[in-house]
Amino acid sequence: MVNNTTTVKPHRSNVTQRKIANRIMLTLCMLASVAAVTVLGLVLFFLISKGFSSINVNFFTQLPNHVDEKAGGMSQSIYGTLVLLGLASVIGLPLGILGGIYQLEAKGKFASAVRFFTDVLNGIPSIVIGIFVYAVWVAPIAKLHPGTGYSAFAGGFALGIMMIPTIMRTTEEILKLVPFSMREASLGLGATRWRTMWSVVLPSARGGVITGIMLALARIAGETAPLLFTILGNEFFVTHKVYGIKVPTLTAPIDALPLRIYNYATAVDPEQQRMAWAGAVVLITLILVLSIAARAATRGKVLEEK
Repeated sequence: MVNNTTTVKPHRSNVTQRKIANRIMLTLCMLASVAAVTVLGLVLFFLISKGFSSINVNFFTQLPNHVDEKAGGMSQSIYGTLVLLGLASVIGLPLGILGGIYQLEAKGKFASAVRFFTDVLNGIPSIVIGIFVYAVWVAPIAKLHPGTGYSAFAGGFALGIMMIPTIMRTTEEILKLVPFSMREASLGLGATRWRTMWSVVLPSARGGVITGIMLALARIAGETAPLLFTILGNEFFVTHKVYGIKVPTLTAPIDALPLRIYNYATAVDPEQQRMAWAGAVVLITLILVLSIAARAATRGKVLEEK
């Protein structure tokens, strides 16, 4: 039997054109990457050159000193930022992860509506969320008890709302990447759906979920607008005694690095502006440390999956 099939070779000019187009696109992608990294490097260099020289031990251990700004620090702001991130995580993590699981497992119009409003919430400006928390939390409490309302709880609530949609969407997308065969194997062995999700699917997607959490924390760590309406700011530590031990008061106004940076950056005092640059360096470093911690926490799991 004679095979009449002939192989059509591409014209040499077409191959050359494809190689040229490929090189051009690779070059453009490389230039875009270099431009993005250069901009980031310039921002970091500018921040470090402006603020690194102002960072010392007093910056982390002392309160603001308006008599001698060089002897003062932002210890209450650093502490307040960590407290707000902790309160926001208490609100945002369980709701975000459980919401992401629901969006993955549930079907129907209600699940589609939840997914749609999650995307809408993710796009709402942060200042709108701050105004919302002020209207439903700060103002009513201040009306019942004049002089109160602004608190760490209010700020944590506002930041927690901002975390929820980011964690929900990233959790849903990461869980979709887990092979369906793993779920089938677990269900085939008699496990329930919730047990399969808890013991098989979530551990397999741990690295991606933690990465989504860190992205949400990085987003809210630098937010200022919601804090203007919720925590007011405070240059002191407000504490009360529990069994003779001083513990921070979360129902009183609290400070935060983004808010203190905003207040000092808009001031006319050069020393306060200097402190604002130093605060910006510390805030960027805090986000970097959180990112490195997330990488370290998921490194072993990633290697195991590979």
